[in-house]
Amino acid sequence: MDNDNSYKKKESDQGLLVGKLLLAMPNMVDPRFHQAVIYMVSHHAKGAMGIVINKVLQDLTFEQLLQEAGLSEIALKRQNVRLLNGGPVEMQHGFLIHTPDFKHENSIHVDERISVSANLDALRAFAEGETPKEGLLALGYAGWSGGQLEKELQENSWLACEADYDLLFNTDQDRLWDRAYARLGVDPRLISLQSGLA
Repeated sequence: MDNDNSYKKKESDQGLLVGKLLLAMPNMVDPRFHQAVIYMVSHHAKGAMGIVINKVLQDLTFEQLLQEAGLSEIALKRQNVRLLNGGPVEMQHGFLIHTPDFKHENSIHVDERISVSANLDALRAFAEGETPKEGLLALGYAGWSGGQLEKELQENSWLACEADYDLLFNTDQDRLWDRAYARLGVDPRLISLQSGLA
């Protein structure tokens, strides 16, 4: 954490998105983020990072990923895992958003409910089906430089909402954007883009 006063003055609007979902507004012009739902892993004065959790990769299977990672010998117990396109940055790197019952020294503990791991131990444990109980596996992430996300929020590109267990792990990716908006009691198709909801 930075100790300068400029950061302290912005504590009210910095870091508050960690552990939340960012929902792309209907006016999102970047096709990579059309109707995207992003789980926010970090947010501070120097930038922000999140993982898109509702875009399924079409050209790579979980089994193929395990082979590429040198884990083809695993007795695969977890079935029907959909790999996600986590964002346009570093798509060669995998990230597992998971329940905290899997622990690793390199895991990021976002909050008491959710951790994020990016190591082969997590991938192996997830594939073997022991722990974590629930997880979302994505390749790549979305990143923002300092002040960029705040600017996009002011421009009504995103709307934030709570990331609950049901949305993360019990909602089909194809329905996640609509379900998240419904949790807010908002119909995204009726939003006035000038209303400043973000």
